Amino acid sequence: MNNYDIKDLQQAEGGRRRIDWAEREMPVLRSIRERFKKEKPLKGLRLSCCLHVTTETANLMITLQEGGADIVLTASNPLSTQDDVAAALVNQYEIPVYAIKGEDKVTYFKHIRAALEHTPHDPGRWR
Repeated sequence: MNNYDIKDLQQAEGGRRRIDWAEREMPVLRSIRERFKKEKPLKGLRLSCCLHVTTETANLMITLQEGGADIVLTASNPLSTQDDVAAALVNQYEIPVYAIKGEDKVTYFKHIRAALEHTPHDPGRWR
């Protein structure tokens, strides 16, 4: 498996436009992102995130990345995955994503395993 598994990388441009649109409606997260760009408070932290793959989540992932975190995203609910957003995160932001809208149970658990193979930090031990 590559460092991602999504439906169609060619959907990235449309996903990027939608991520940008959602970002305009998220002023608090945008403010945090600007601070994170400068301070890098998450530098050295490895995160595996299991969330809905949507424009809002994409903005959170970009913010965590700007903060210095090494992140991977997998879908918590395959029915809510936005394939164009997943493609944009991979293509435009170089964030590994394992999510395909409507994926079957076998693929879903394969994606969960891929996120865990990223070996995220234990939240109780990272400082």
